[in-house]
Amino acid sequence: MVTGGAGFIGSALVRHLLADTDAVIVNVDKLTYAGNLDSLASVSDNPRYQFEHVDICDAPEIRRVLHRHRPVAIMHLAAESHVDRSIDNAASFIQTNILGTYCLLEEATRYWSQLPPAGREVFRVVHVSTDEVYGSLGKDGFFAETTAYSPRSPYSASKASSDHLARAWYHTYGLPVLITNCSNNYGPNQFPEKLIPLTIINALTGKALPVYGQGSNVRDWLFVDDHVRALCVCLERGAPGSTYNIGASCEKANIEVVRTICAQLDKLMPDSVHVPHESLVQFVQDRPGHDFRYAIDATRMRRELNWLPLESFESGIAKTIAWYLENRAWWQRILSGTYQTDRLGLGRFAADSTLSGDRQTASLPGQNS
Repeated sequence: MVTGGAGFIGSALVRHLLADTDAVIVNVDKLTYAGNLDSLASVSDNPRYQFEHVDICDAPEIRRVLHRHRPVAIMHLAAESHVDRSIDNAASFIQTNILGTYCLLEEATRYWSQLPPAGREVFRVVHVSTDEVYGSLGKDGFFAETTAYSPRSPYSASKASSDHLARAWYHTYGLPVLITNCSNNYGPNQFPEKLIPLTIINALTGKALPVYGQGSNVRDWLFVDDHVRALCVCLERGAPGSTYNIGASCEKANIEVVRTICAQLDKLMPDSVHVPHESLVQFVQDRPGHDFRYAIDATRMRRELNWLPLESFESGIAKTIAWYLENRAWWQRILSGTYQTDRLGLGRFAADSTLSGDRQTASLPGQNS
């Protein structure tokens, strides 16, 4: 059972499980704005795939799904995930990430406790989280599994809360949960509010490429297919009650990411009227409380579970750009709907006109952490 299987990482996980294992998958997804069944079109007719349109906050429905499909494992990815949206409206993050995780843990415990001994022995819950729960790093150091939590945004606070709940259900009730904390994901099928797809799509359409502050904030980038392989390794070989940090040791400043995308598009589209694409870069007012740097120490994944990323940033970003060039219909359908790449994360209690000396800033797109 994969929760949030119509999302960016969830759909990549479902596709991987169906392609590379013999698992039977039930995808449980509420289909919020970022849930997109188009991302699963290639597997929708697979006899080992089933979809349940269910909100993880709906306990009776989660109970029904568990008893109908009888899963041997739950991989929990359903979450609100965009920092800027959490700044503008934290309520949905509290509801889904905290209360939804509580509901899922309760129903999973009820289901697991009623399994026969052999079923209880093999059952696992993988709770998928983020490195943002650890807070912000300076120029040095890395997040380890023992790093104290210090979330700085409503999003990261809600994910930290869900992590604590998962640990509590392991220690208190014995539910065999393990937790993963990953660095920033990128790759095909990512919703266009996040930095990399937003930059690619805006560059292709000649729109401004917004960069917060001076673009000096640093993130550790992880190709989504490497991440889902790591999740499967954790499911197969990870120890219940343990935490595993998943990262590719690939730190890049935001401005470096944007310039890399621009340079590649210049080579791929030399006749574009927007060349050089870097001319579209526009530095905008920084996000409130913007964490300076994230960096993952993934030693435990390598040493204990024998996992390594296969993609470098160079190969991963090339595959990502190629996918958005070849799949314009996917993101054009999104942009033709309710999401129009408007700037988010300026704060819901301040008037847009007072937030920046640049009058254009309020209408510029937002971007991920």
